[in-house]
Amino acid sequence: MPSLSPSHLLEMALMAVVLLFSVIVHEVAHGYVALRNGDPTAKMLGRITLNPIPHIDPIGTILLPALLLMSGAGIIFGWAKPVPVNPLNFRNYRWGEITVSAAGPLSNLALAVLFSYVLQLGPPNLGLMQMALWGVKINIFLALFNLIPIPPLDGSHIVSTLLPRDLARMYAYLEPVGFILILVLFYTGIMGMFLMPVYRLIAHFLLG
Repeated sequence: MPSLSPSHLLEMALMAVVLLFSVIVHEVAHGYVALRNGDPTAKMLGRITLNPIPHIDPIGTILLPALLLMSGAGIIFGWAKPVPVNPLNFRNYRWGEITVSAAGPLSNLALAVLFSYVLQLGPPNLGLMQMALWGVKINIFLALFNLIPIPPLDGSHIVSTLLPRDLARMYAYLEPVGFILILVLFYTGIMGMFLMPVYRLIAHFLLG
């Protein structure tokens, strides 16, 4: 466990705030785009809101990020409680599935761009600058991670929608073991081999 100095505790707090805000925006984007496609489920359940309370997932929003922060893993990610979506309400099923699934990762990329502009403005507040830097890094990772085409991540919904029906049905069989597969790829370093080159490319573009 890393030394819990005041500076380290401040950095951990900034990372936690950025992550919480980012995963909430991610889920709100899903709900809002679903509403635009004709599905009011998220709105009726009060999930199109930046209030963190309805979005908190005990494991993905609290436990996992806390463990990563306390262990000094060098990376932090998590998730909020998924926004409920009913694709049967979409005016156009295929378009709805694609746009709703893409909305989350795209919202994170938009946040990464926004935080990069904050860095370019160069405000004299060191804490704000550090938060903006983490905002870029965390949101790039969240966008790329969620685009991985393994169920139940957003990328899998996009791929499934584009596949022929029989292949999509076979693809759905991966969902019960999806997170296990993701963890295996993550801890064996295979995921990093694919994600990190793209991550570095986008980070270099935004951070210079």
